[in-house]
Amino acid sequence: MMRVRRPWEGARPGRGRVVVVTGASGGVGRAAALAFATRGDRVALLARGREGLAGAADEVQRAGGEALVVSVDMADAKAVDDAAQKVVDAFGRIDVWVNNAFAGIYAPFTEVTPDEFRRVTEVTYLGYVFGTRAALHHMLPRDRGTIVQVGSALAYRGIPLQSAYCGAKHAIQGFNESLRCELLREGSRVRTTMVQLPALNTPQFDWVLNRLPGRARPVAPVYQPEVAARAIVHAAGHGRRREYWVGGSTVATLMANAVVPGLLDRYLARTGFEAQQDEGEQTGPGNLWTPADGARGRDFGAHGRFDEESHRGSSQEWLSRNRGRVGQALTLGAGVLAARRLTRLARR
Repeated sequence: MMRVRRPWEGARPGRGRVVVVTGASGGVGRAAALAFATRGDRVALLARGREGLAGAADEVQRAGGEALVVSVDMADAKAVDDAAQKVVDAFGRIDVWVNNAFAGIYAPFTEVTPDEFRRVTEVTYLGYVFGTRAALHHMLPRDRGTIVQVGSALAYRGIPLQSAYCGAKHAIQGFNESLRCELLREGSRVRTTMVQLPALNTPQFDWVLNRLPGRARPVAPVYQPEVAARAIVHAAGHGRRREYWVGGSTVATLMANAVVPGLLDRYLARTGFEAQQDEGEQTGPGNLWTPADGARGRDFGAHGRFDEESHRGSSQEWLSRNRGRVGQALTLGAGVLAARRLTRLARR
């Protein structure tokens, strides 16, 4: 465990929330950790990769924040409990817990071994379960806190070549809904919400275990991880809302799956294999069993190799974050139009 203090301790008014981000060494977790730090939150960074964690801690510190680094495998329930206790020992409490860590395999189901499928499930699904349990252990006695489950459009719509990951995301969706009902029943002020993400430009496509002929890639359109980070930070501050959909592609996919799932099955059977591959061969051993940054001795950061094609913003994500203001504006606009119409009628 490593704690990195801000160089000018106490200079910023207030010390912000205490936020835990799992999978913080790269990709979405890395971008979210930085986004929380820029708001003045203290951020606990949980992941396996030491190089990535060190890089994330440096970014948090340079943003004016304070970082706590805890190396942990989210598939180990006791290690996750111990990590949560380290956060409380260092920062006094946990206000926000972001479950984001995952593992995946790009391969047809018949080419995934039972041990590999189990490992993806333990990291991606049970890691969220263990993280949620650890967070609740410290939040429930205080009767406050927010748990953000980082999901995906694949929590509703499975696609070929990612059976283990899709299965885990579906499981998280059901688990979170069940937990949310229980918390509402108890009248708890602890909130849980889920953020369903689109395809993102993260390093995962270069470190994922891949048995495809080509290099793994996200299905277009692709968004930058900062789009996801903004949605996660917003969800952490607005936990009463049960779910957030990020990106127009997420909305389109989930709506199509609700209306014509069979047609979508056929479409993905025809296009899903090629859409998830680029030319060239995958490099590296993958990160299923060991951290990718340790195997390659470098920090991957938040971004992958798809910067040129990735969208830096999403109008749908902005509308999702600001739907209250949009609703008020539409209501006000309708009221103004109605008043003008009544005025014209009164003059006749």
